[in-house]
Amino acid sequence: MFEAKGLITPVVTALNEKEEFDPGMYKEFINHLIDAGVSGIFPLGTNGEFYAFNQEEKLEVIKTAVEAVNGRVPVYAGTGCVTTKETIEFSKKVQDLGVDCLSVISPYFVAVSQDDLYEHYSAVAKAIDMPMLLYNIPARTGNNIAFGTVKKLMEFENIIGIKDSSGNFDNTLKYIENTDPRIQVLAGSDSLILWTLMAGGTGAISGCSNVFPELMVSIYKYWAAGDIAKANEAQKKIRPFRNVMQMGNPNSVVKLAVNLRGWKVGPARRPSNCTNPTIVNALKEVFKQY
Repeated sequence: MFEAKGLITPVVTALNEKEEFDPGMYKEFINHLIDAGVSGIFPLGTNGEFYAFNQEEKLEVIKTAVEAVNGRVPVYAGTGCVTTKETIEFSKKVQDLGVDCLSVISPYFVAVSQDDLYEHYSAVAKAIDMPMLLYNIPARTGNNIAFGTVKKLMEFENIIGIKDSSGNFDNTLKYIENTDPRIQVLAGSDSLILWTLMAGGTGAISGCSNVFPELMVSIYKYWAAGDIAKANEAQKKIRPFRNVMQMGNPNSVVKLAVNLRGWKVGPARRPSNCTNPTIVNALKEVFKQY
């Protein structure tokens, strides 16, 4: 069974000033992340602005990521769409591109029940033949995937686990403790990486690792080595940056920070591009602390 573990980067999507995909910079940035020790590359997560691209663009981004990684670490690809039909169609296209695991966000904008979520994910799991992670981010989708729903969904062997970006640690614990022993739970909130690992999680999909990859990787490495004190020190160091993320659209702030650190990954697509001078100055102050 595929193991979703370690520190995985939901890599920002490099664009030029015309907001067009920049494959050269994207590959260069992915190489930088792998050199820094990340355990996986995840194109088209929230930090990759999956919501900002059409299907043709998404396929190009994923193909480029697979080429850049070249088998060095697993590639996770976000394929979740609003409707079940589109999610299945797009997931089928992506599974032929050489990725290792799909990440499927729950439907967003539409109001859905837990029964709806079960039927949605069941249909996707039946339609594809590869590992798949559920992606829970209720602040963006308007729904929380209940642990009872996750428990039912674990009947499908290719559903291997869930990324929890709820920010609610009790929710994460319920996935770990009350679903299925084989579940792989990944922290989606960077402030809860160490605590998720200590509770039985397998890793994290860390937006902050775009900006501070070595630091975020060290949380996992120290934990794996049993040095909880050092892991906790590394975990606490990201708080000042996390505070600045809340000053704007968080993944747009992450992309701005990557640019300020010297990686010319370009703007976020409007309307979520971040150019606020107050945030720029706050980031520069934060960088002085690292």
